[in-house]
This record gives sequence, C-alpha cells and structure tokens, in this order.
Amino acid sequence: MQDVAGKVAFITGAASGMGLGMARAFAEAGMKVMLSDIEDEPLQAQVDDLKSKGFDVAGVQVDVTSEEALHAAADKTLQTFGKVHVLCNNAGIGVGGKSESCDLRNWRWCMDVNLWGVVYGLQAFVHHIKAHGEGGHVVSTASMAGMYGVRNLGPYNAAKFAVVGVMETMMAENRDTGVGVSVLCPGAVATNIANSTRNRQEEYGGSATPSNLDISAAALAQGLHPDVVGKLVLEAILKNQPYIFTDPSMRRMIESRMRKILGGYDFADTCEALSGAEQSSLQLS
Repeated sequence: MQDVAGKVAFITGAASGMGLGMARAFAEAGMKVMLSDIEDEPLQAQVDDLKSKGFDVAGVQVDVTSEEALHAAADKTLQTFGKVHVLCNNAGIGVGGKSESCDLRNWRWCMDVNLWGVVYGLQAFVHHIKAHGEGGHVVSTASMAGMYGVRNLGPYNAAKFAVVGVMETMMAENRDTGVGVSVLCPGAVATNIANSTRNRQEEYGGSATPSNLDISAAALAQGLHPDVVGKLVLEAILKNQPYIFTDPSMRRMIESRMRKILGGYDFADTCEALSGAEQSSLQLS
C-alpha cells in the first residue's frame, strides 16, 4: 500500500501499548480506524480522545479468544466504515514459565490469545480485505521471542514462533494478491503486557498478580515508546516490509540462532547415518 489516506484499519489490543500507538499513527495518516480491546472502559477513553482530535475512529470490545467476537467485530467495521484494508492482529499477553512446569491453564491462555487470536483475526478479516480489490495489508504481532528461544518463556515462545510461521506462510501465499503481509517482532517496548493477568479470564484461572517468571515490568518500562512502534508499523506497511524489528541491536540474537541452525547442516553433511542415504528431490518454496 503506497497511500493509506482514507483507508480503513482494524486493530486488536488497541486501548494501550503498541496497538494504541498504531491507532494514533494510522489516524494521523488520514486512515479510518476501528480500535478493539478486551478492556471496554480504557478502549472507549482512547476512542473519545482520538475523536476529540478530529480523527475518524470507532471502537468495539473484543476478546480475541472468541472466534465469534472477531467475526462480529469485522461486521461492525464494515457497517461503520464500509470496507477494511489493514488488519493488525496485535492483542497479546505475557506468560512466564518453563515448558515442562508451567500451569496448563496458562499454556492454553497464552496459545488462545497469542496464536488463536491471530488465526481468528485472519479468518474474520482477510477475505474482506481481498474482496474489494483495492489492496491491503495484514500485520500480526509476534515478538523477538518468536525468533529466538528466551529462557523461562516456554508458552510465550511457542505461541510467538507459531505466529511467525503463520505470517511467513501468508507471505508466500500472497505474493501476487495485492495484500502485503508483515510480522512485527518487537524487543522491549514500554507496554503493560507484564500485567497481563489482570485480564485473565476465569476459564484460565482468573485475574491475578504477575508471577516472578512473567515478563519484567521494570525492564519493559525502559523500552521503546509504543507511539514509535506505531509509526514504524505504518512505515513498514507503506514500504511493504515483511519483517518489522524494533531494536536493531538484537540482530545478534538472530545471527546466533542462524549459526546454530547452519551448524546442524554441517553435522548433517558429515554424519554417518545420512552417508549414502537416498534423499527426496522435493523442493519447498
């Protein structure tokens, strides 16, 4: 998308943090924006604030663990603005814990919000974006924890790695559709994700104070301002940039992971088990 003025965006997790930063950046660029969030009062406060500044925005309360809620939000977006061009699957929660010992309710909560919330968003909105033939863009928020395994974040890593995989698959599937696809992998950003358990639904154990294994609020407080991330996402959409990173210094984490992966191929080249074995000619693209 080379021009977003007058286009319509839908954003989950938009009452605060990066989602709100995206909403502000999009609105300032002349877009119409539907903000959504699980927290209704903060959501309405931000919608009212943006409206008071003359921006064309609206809000809808959405729990992204509900497929029906996202389809209803898509319907409301179309009823309000007529079309949708940009989808930002941004809502997310942070769960700390080792894979083998983290409470299974937290495992399910993390996957239901961070992965299934993305899948439900894609299924509710992408066909609407493609239907009008005007092009569009889809951004899903993963994390640097979706690019590199971070200690004591087993469920969070798993969900965010899965989001990266989903979006990379969509990149391959939409090369010629006119719909751009990006995955946002932020480093430390000053959001309130460290206090995610304030909104944990009863089926996952209910609200609670953060665990000492959860993402550190103190560390995040020193992170990038969410409004900067919003402007970064807008720029990435305009330039059709598939991978969006917020902290260039974290390149070393990716390089370290790639060295380890390539080391696995070095092992495969020389190991006895594969020596002389017949291989399929299947090529993936």
